[in-house]
Amino acid sequence: MADFLSRRTVLKGILGGTVVSLGLPALEIFLNSHGSAFAEDGPAVTGFPRRFGLFFWGNGVLPDRWVPTGEGTEWEASEQLQPVYHLKDVITIVSGMRLGVPNTAPHTAGAGGILTGSPVLNPYDNVTFAGPTIDQIIAKKTGEDTRFGSLEFGAGGGSGQSHNGPNSKNPSEESPFALFERVFGAGFQLPGEEPVIDPTLALRRSVLDAVMEDIQRLNSRIGAADAIRLEQHLDGVRSLEKRIAKLEEDPPNLAACALPTQPEADYPEIEGRPQLRLKNQVFSEIIAYALACDQTRVFSNFFSKPLNNFLFEGAPAGHHQMTHDEPGDQPECHKITLQCIEALAVQIEALRNIAEGDGTLLDSCLVLGTSEVSWGKTHSLDEFPIVLAGSCGGKIKTGIHYRSAGQENASKALLSICRAMGLDLAEFGTEGGRTSEGLGAIEV
Repeated sequence: MADFLSRRTVLKGILGGTVVSLGLPALEIFLNSHGSAFAEDGPAVTGFPRRFGLFFWGNGVLPDRWVPTGEGTEWEASEQLQPVYHLKDVITIVSGMRLGVPNTAPHTAGAGGILTGSPVLNPYDNVTFAGPTIDQIIAKKTGEDTRFGSLEFGAGGGSGQSHNGPNSKNPSEESPFALFERVFGAGFQLPGEEPVIDPTLALRRSVLDAVMEDIQRLNSRIGAADAIRLEQHLDGVRSLEKRIAKLEEDPPNLAACALPTQPEADYPEIEGRPQLRLKNQVFSEIIAYALACDQTRVFSNFFSKPLNNFLFEGAPAGHHQMTHDEPGDQPECHKITLQCIEALAVQIEALRNIAEGDGTLLDSCLVLGTSEVSWGKTHSLDEFPIVLAGSCGGKIKTGIHYRSAGQENASKALLSICRAMGLDLAEFGTEGGRTSEGLGAIEV
């Protein structure tokens, strides 16, 4: 690296005779030497835009209590799938799959594997995902048509697992009230209302062009790694510009759009236990209406994070601790997993409860429910938990259990998801996680 810059450095330019600036992401050069009329390719069968959601819970499942009996449409729920069994007609269970990535960093390797299809980078020091997660791969296609390219949130808080690329996480909102204000506060209008155009939008759209000369100067001073980070940051700004233009030209006007109930300002812990169940209920309603109002088409609900040690309702100790310390068939861990799958059911139901056209919002959605390990005790990556909900406008079969006979690469399911969402991908993942073949048994 040629030299150092202050972490307060911003890009500057002149716009309309006024100095404008653009903030920068964290770069190595800052560090010291230690350091229904919708434009889609292949319109959805429903006539509505296709939407993707990720529902993530941490610390896995108990595989012996997870896998259903029977296959195809003739299947019965296991103990741990009982909370979603009443939704059998709109879900798909995929079992017997494995992650094709090395388990070099327990919990993180699995999260990276199931969300990117690739091994993590730097597994022993400053571990990070090798590329964008599936939500962001999809958002890159769908996000230009909505006000928000994607929305990330979760009852469990933390930084979430959505990545734009290496060392580029998307923050996960842990306050339902803050998410509500962000989506349904300033800048939002209900169908039929006169569009309210922010006079600063055009100014914001022009900032990147104004600072381009400064960008070119900075590029001549930074190293290769910083150049990648800077380009990712600028890609995000360009994407924002396109979404702003979309908001100006075509404000959403959807019949299913309505305001959700405004949440409480705070959901404090009760005797050391986070209110995961209640917060998830509120988040699920907010995101359902955000989709119905076409504010976004991609979301990530991080109910609990990898390696979390939350004190769940009724549990005698933290979740991660219990996965390793509880002996036998782990009845307390089983109860915690049930709470996680109950939360997944709440998210699915929130989507199904909104009527859209002749069906429901869920009909045009595809939700992936998963974790970062199969059995938390051993950090295993085989028999990986995968639950899908919604048909993505008739692109994915529902009501079935697909059982892999040969521990197929779980990336096959991810490739099928991307293709169902309209992405023309030849392959998904890299190295051992790479596949050029989808999971044909779940595709329509």
